[in-house]
Amino acid sequence: MEIIQPQKKDIQKLAFIEADCFPLAEAASYSDLKARYRAFPENFLIAKEEGKIVGFINGNTTNQTILEDRFYEDASLHDPSGAYMCVFGIDVEPPYQGRGIGKALMRAYIDLAKSRKKKGIVLTCKKRLKPFYESFGFTCLGQSQSTHGGALWYDMLLAF
Repeated sequence: MEIIQPQKKDIQKLAFIEADCFPLAEAASYSDLKARYRAFPENFLIAKEEGKIVGFINGNTTNQTILEDRFYEDASLHDPSGAYMCVFGIDVEPPYQGRGIGKALMRAYIDLAKSRKKKGIVLTCKKRLKPFYESFGFTCLGQSQSTHGGALWYDMLLAF
């Protein structure tokens, strides 16, 4: 497996993966992903197996320790000099899930944030995913005020 930054031409494939990994109300559209890639291409990583994109991670950068819903819809809120990188999602194609690809993407994203001298990473997740993120050192800050996709979310923080 190879983890690298995507090219602009890869965004269509990422949109298909996103649609396979998240319910419609939560998934970023192709136009959302294009806007994010224009605003913060440096915060996208893709996982490739045998030359095929099988997963990705992305998120903006902010000075806040909470991921707000407005970040999903407004790529202009990205602050490259912000202290915290956010995770909007870790997406792995269903046939490739359970092979450690999501873990590898998260580790690479953590390494990227550390190499940029960030203070940490913030995200929201569903209750069932809290143990996954806690295994990387994230702390649950409690139930989020997020209403993204109509789901119940938890605020998570990994401080370096």
